[in-house]
Amino acid sequence: MPELLKPPALRPGDAIRVLSPASPVQEERLRKGCEELARLGYTPKIDRASALSHQSFFAGSTSDRLAALKEAFADPATRAVFCSRGGYGSNYLLDGLTVAPTSPKIFLGSSDITSLQIFLRQRFRWVTFYGPMVASNFDRGAGAPHGYDRASLASALTETKRGWEVDLQGESLVPGMAEGVLLGGCLTLVEASLGTPWELDTRGTILLLEDRAMKPYQVDRALMHLKQAGKLRGVAGVLLGDFPECEPPEGGETVKEVARRILTPLVAPVVWGAPIGHTERAALTLPLGVRARLLAPEGVGVPARLEILEPACVS
Repeated sequence: MPELLKPPALRPGDAIRVLSPASPVQEERLRKGCEELARLGYTPKIDRASALSHQSFFAGSTSDRLAALKEAFADPATRAVFCSRGGYGSNYLLDGLTVAPTSPKIFLGSSDITSLQIFLRQRFRWVTFYGPMVASNFDRGAGAPHGYDRASLASALTETKRGWEVDLQGESLVPGMAEGVLLGGCLTLVEASLGTPWELDTRGTILLLEDRAMKPYQVDRALMHLKQAGKLRGVAGVLLGDFPECEPPEGGETVKEVARRILTPLVAPVVWGAPIGHTERAALTLPLGVRARLLAPEGVGVPARLEILEPACVS
């Protein structure tokens, strides 16, 4: 396999380019999110023309969003690229990313940004970061509902010497321990990569899957699609989000029950309910593309953990 490309770690004072690759963003929430980045010691840089554009349900035209992303990746003064929000539209940029950026940068986002993260992994072997976004989480603050988890953010974006451990704040659906490369993202977007040239390779992975506002039968359909496409074959373990706004009809099967039914035959550990991506809790930051160990213990009340086995950044 081609060499894994890790970005340089964030340092105090570093510039962070804030982009909107998908849907439009509310200016007030963007402002508050950038203020939080400044409080963390960084220098957010917003290209207002690209970050605040609005065209239908996109944050500007495809060409403008693509140009902004390419410019941010190429800018030597930019240490990281943080996405403002998800929504829809990142997939429009993929056909234009034909040439690998000269060097990797920290690329942080979730939700619809999954499309870009899968592409950067499959085409260019980048390590990326699944976590909070500027106008969706950072604007709410550290530790707040719908905010972000400061400890996992710092470990993911600044650690260069060793791995670290994450309390997943979830529970074991299938107990066990597994090691593999942590990959995945928003369930809908992982499924949407099927059949494309950059379809996610899930073999030997700890597969992260989360989403929101899906009916349990829709989650069932998506998981069955992944299974029938062979994407659950050879998976070392599965890490699931808490799937907010996915309540079933009265008396119906829950998403948790759907996941247990479909994933238990994998004979791989499964953890349910981590605050990742779409969550009403403070969102964790997890590096995609590095080796990790999933610990799903038996017993009620015993915390599930994720051990990141290598740093996601370089000095």
